[in-house]
Amino acid sequence: MNAKNWIVMGLICVMALPVAAAEKESVALTVYNGGYGVVREIRNLDIGEDGNVKFKDVARRIDATTVHFKSLTDEAAKLLEQNYQYDLVSADKLLKKYIDRKIEVICEEQTYSGTLLSFDGGQLVLRSKDGGIIMVQRPDNVRDIRFGALPGGLLTRPTLLWKVFTQKPGKHTCEVTYQTTGLGWHAEYVLVLGGDDAMANLSGWVSVNNASGKTYKDAKLKFIAGDVRRVRPTTPEYGGPEAKRMSRGMAAPMREKAFFEYHMYTLPRPSTVADNETKQLEMFTPARGLKVEKKYLYNPMGQRRWHWSGRYTGRSYGLTSYKKVQVFIEFQNSLKNKLGIPLPAGKIRVYKQDPEDKALEFIGEERIDHTPKDEKLSLQIGNAFDVVGERKQKDYKTRPHWMLEEIEIKVRNHKKTDITVRIKEPMYRCKNWEITARTHEFTKLDSRNIAFDVPVKADGETVVTYTVEYTW
Repeated sequence: MNAKNWIVMGLICVMALPVAAAEKESVALTVYNGGYGVVREIRNLDIGEDGNVKFKDVARRIDATTVHFKSLTDEAAKLLEQNYQYDLVSADKLLKKYIDRKIEVICEEQTYSGTLLSFDGGQLVLRSKDGGIIMVQRPDNVRDIRFGALPGGLLTRPTLLWKVFTQKPGKHTCEVTYQTTGLGWHAEYVLVLGGDDAMANLSGWVSVNNASGKTYKDAKLKFIAGDVRRVRPTTPEYGGPEAKRMSRGMAAPMREKAFFEYHMYTLPRPSTVADNETKQLEMFTPARGLKVEKKYLYNPMGQRRWHWSGRYTGRSYGLTSYKKVQVFIEFQNSLKNKLGIPLPAGKIRVYKQDPEDKALEFIGEERIDHTPKDEKLSLQIGNAFDVVGERKQKDYKTRPHWMLEEIEIKVRNHKKTDITVRIKEPMYRCKNWEITARTHEFTKLDSRNIAFDVPVKADGETVVTYTVEYTW
């Protein structure tokens, strides 16, 4: 925002509520996934006969067009005009205000006094009492600069200047709501596998990032999980600094509830979110004893995008030498499985205890989307070291409007235990296909993909062969 003074034309419209009794000053903060938040403050303000009010200490990255003002003391009071001033004090701004005024420059070995004529990053130019010119080098030389009183027009904190109409001048308890960027949150989860990879414990944390330019002391915190639509701003939003400090809140599970088409998580106690800080808060009581399942997937064709309306008749099309077998941890997000809560989008880190020294070791991570209760989570956490796949074309024939391909897939298990591996195969050459021969039963996943679930003995190998015919 470039203009310092402007009249608000697009304030938030909020349904009028009954006049409330005076409230204690407080702040509430609702943070959204999209890098912004809504601040609601209750403050006691003095509104004079002229209606002028200074509302100080707002977020530096406030969207001033979203401000909503309401007096809880006088229902008829209304905001007539708003100016947002953010010309905050800095060394260069003070120097600019002191052009043609007297200052003192304290250097390592000498102090210079005079009228400031000009300045830049390298030097100060002063005129002494006798009219001489003094050039003071700034880098590694100037220890201090002394000014007189703070010039008018400079503020130490971002400030909203209001013109308020009221028939009851004096002390008012006011509710002020606005949006600010520089706020965001995401979920962080830790899944600890049991020794047999069949049970696990899950804990969840909310990480809130504050780079909005304001500290919210003892704030009531809410977090909205979901895809809330916002109209893209017509002017670029200032990115602001990244949060640098890190803190972790005391254990206190949040209250969760459905809110419109989203989910809201509310911290049941006030908490301070400092500026330039990332704060972690416990989301829910850790779920213990979840039933999980480790699965193996050999997907030699990977995540290629096929143009299903076309035909691919080249003999070598689709051949691959990819041998990695992926490892997944799956579990049901259900009450029966000791969970059953909406899980906001975030990263799940998976750990397993080393039985020798009882230390938790990191074994992989996955990012999940917003997941409702009673849905299954499938976490790809890495590739199996001791399981290898191999795919090759054994036969290929073609004639007008017909094509045949025979595929052989081998899975070798070098582990000391038996496993089951799912082999995923796309029918990629043409949309009309039929499996005419096979060594193993398969599952039709959809109109273009099949899967073989095959057992592989310890230190053994399983060979799957199938023939597919395409017609058009």
